[in-house]
Amino acid sequence: MSMAADLPLYLYLLLLAVPLILFATPRRPAPRGRLPPRPWALPVIGHLHHLAGALPHRALRDLARRHRPLMLLRLGELPVAVASSPDAAREVLRTHDAAFASRPMSPMQELAYRGARGVIFAPYGEGPSDDVGRLLRAVAAAAAAAEPAPVNLSEGVAAFVADSTVRAIIGSRFRHRDAYLRMLQEGLKIVPGMTLPDLFPSSRLARLVSSVPGKIERHRRGMLQFIDAIIEEHRESRAAGKDDDEEDLLGVLLRLQKEVDARDPLTTDNIKTVMLDMFGAGSETSATTLQWAMAELMRNPRVTRKAQDKLRRELGDHGKVTEDRLTGLHYLPLVVKETLRLHLPAPLLLPRRCGSPCRVLGFDVPEGTMVPVNAWAISRDPEHWDDPDEFVPERFERGERDFRGNDFEFIPFGAGRRMCPGMAFGLAHIELALAALLFHFDWEF
Repeated sequence: MSMAADLPLYLYLLLLAVPLILFATPRRPAPRGRLPPRPWALPVIGHLHHLAGALPHRALRDLARRHRPLMLLRLGELPVAVASSPDAAREVLRTHDAAFASRPMSPMQELAYRGARGVIFAPYGEGPSDDVGRLLRAVAAAAAAAEPAPVNLSEGVAAFVADSTVRAIIGSRFRHRDAYLRMLQEGLKIVPGMTLPDLFPSSRLARLVSSVPGKIERHRRGMLQFIDAIIEEHRESRAAGKDDDEEDLLGVLLRLQKEVDARDPLTTDNIKTVMLDMFGAGSETSATTLQWAMAELMRNPRVTRKAQDKLRRELGDHGKVTEDRLTGLHYLPLVVKETLRLHLPAPLLLPRRCGSPCRVLGFDVPEGTMVPVNAWAISRDPEHWDDPDEFVPERFERGERDFRGNDFEFIPFGAGRRMCPGMAFGLAHIELALAALLFHFDWEF
């Protein structure tokens, strides 16, 4: 839900277009019952003005402090109930998990997916070491240069995560990785969710004045060209008998396509959408978390020295970092947890959709309401965390809190039946690369 930079422009356009939007937008009946508290609203735009000029998760945290941990907002036409406390998150993600099991699909997301469903937005009830070596060699080359120079870890980390993600999906490296990374970055700038057509889905005017539909169409065509080439190359490789011992994700999906019941087919469009989910979510979130981990270590030399000392004692006899050795590490997982607490992959968890009326914290949540959980506000709440803005991995030493969906003060991957399915996959990327960078290099800040 990336919208902070676009809000001022949207508000300006909305204020200019108020009469036309009012004319084009049918009025909806007001929800009934004991509704959650709401800040003051403006005509047409609702509560959008409360989010202008700040990052959405920060603005929503401040609103929750003034009102209640469960608020009912109206963003354009959209009713949005924001959960900003562990108790509110528990009721949405566990107590009423079935009622909130589906995700809302905005007009621009419908345009991006064209009716196909992957892993992320599927309605509920439907339907490795070489890469680490390339990352280490890039860092080593910069360190060995005659003139010491800063290392651009962001580029190296993004390339590592892209390579290892693609290897899991198609069984080999991606020849067009650099072009893919550029396209991924372009796509992140036009993520649908809070565009004019999404805020006013019933208004044709909103869609006409927005440039987002055209950008989404162009980006979708470019990504599908990559996917089509990958699938064709994969099929040719298998037809030529170039099978690996281990089946990759694309191979599994293509095999299942031939095996599933014809009444519930796995279409090629579904396969493409799953791959787009994996490429996008798998690459971006892991790379961003790795970059934040290194940034926090740079700001906290004490933690860096402690992590390196423990790593080198635990792995010293092996001379290198391998996946099978990660399970024996003790301090590094605490560093990863603290990074995820302070810098969540998605500060606002992917929203749920209320599929049937229910009560949360004693308030009625109307059917059809979008419900995001402000996990960022929860993980920095001083009522539940000592020194919440400080980077202190030792806070997890006693193992009282984990991120696997049972401790609602700490839910970077969500909870319940729509918990992030790529959690283990992403953590493997993060821990392996971070361990290798700390084990093999001494860092100066």
